Amino acid sequence: MEENKEEIVENVTEEIKDTTKQDLEEMTDRYKRLMAEFDNFKKRSSKERETLYNSLTSDIVTSILPVVDNLEKAVSVETQDENYKQGVELVYKQLMDTLSNLGVEEIKAVGETFDPEYHEAVSSVQDDTLGEKEIKEEFRKGYKIKDKVIRHSMVVVAN
Repeated sequence: MEENKEEIVENVTEEIKDTTKQDLEEMTDRYKRLMAEFDNFKKRSSKERETLYNSLTSDIVTSILPVVDNLEKAVSVETQDENYKQGVELVYKQLMDTLSNLGVEEIKAVGETFDPEYHEAVSSVQDDTLGEKEIKEEFRKGYKIKDKVIRHSMVVVAN
């Protein structure tokens, strides 16, 4: 009878070990899956935040661009009052520095080859001194943030 008890205890102990090992493997697997899901969630959230930030920045900058256009016109106007002109130039420079810090860049136009992703052709002219599809004149500057165009350059294209 005592041998039987030892055998039963041994069997029960073996069963508990197997069950514990199995439970541990299941919990480890669940833990790894949960960590992978959490990592994916963090990446997805980060990407969504970045997209939202870029979208908001783009919207705000788009609404400010007419002000930039008007300041450029004010800077180019001749005036007798040098202090006034310097003040306007300082405001323009400060605004452009702020936009630059936000990642806003001007799209190069005059002398470049026309690219419909960055330029909007409003007219074309024949000019033998310029190459084919070369931009002769820029009516309105274009801007981009990273690779996203927020306003196309309005240009005159040659040939």
